[in-house]
Amino acid sequence: MTQEGKLTHFDESGQAHMVDVGAKAVTHRTATAQGFIRMHPETFRLIASGTAKKGDVIGIARIAAIMASKKTSELVPLCHPLPLTRVAADFELHEEASSVVCRVTCETYGKTGVEMEALTAVEVGLLTIYDMCKAVDRGMVLSDIRLLDKDGGKSGHWVTDSAAPAL
Repeated sequence: MTQEGKLTHFDESGQAHMVDVGAKAVTHRTATAQGFIRMHPETFRLIASGTAKKGDVIGIARIAAIMASKKTSELVPLCHPLPLTRVAADFELHEEASSVVCRVTCETYGKTGVEMEALTAVEVGLLTIYDMCKAVDRGMVLSDIRLLDKDGGKSGHWVTDSAAPAL
């Protein structure tokens, strides 16, 4: 919701619409999102060792995340297409929890934020790990996909106020 408490993607009669950003200023905008995928220890070892049958799982997931960020407006109906200037997709492997953390930062100079691009990238990066490893572990769990911070535009800098979820 906006600060006024109104959803921005609905007009006065309740119909969905694409938000008009025409009068907004072009500013440098960034957003970082992250999520987790948990799996069996054996699956984690396949990923960490690079010996998964389909190849370098993390490398392919990184490319998938970057590609997904660029396709967000095609996947989320009311998103504006944005000219991304930078996308960084990072993956951290946590052996003790048999999990992988995906963190994506997107940047642009534009009239609207890049939160949806960062969130979409995280989700697709994690889904790619699932897809590549589902033959050995269909019970993997994607979780805690969320925005960590955003900056730029009229609303300024926002950082999540919740504690990081446990692995």
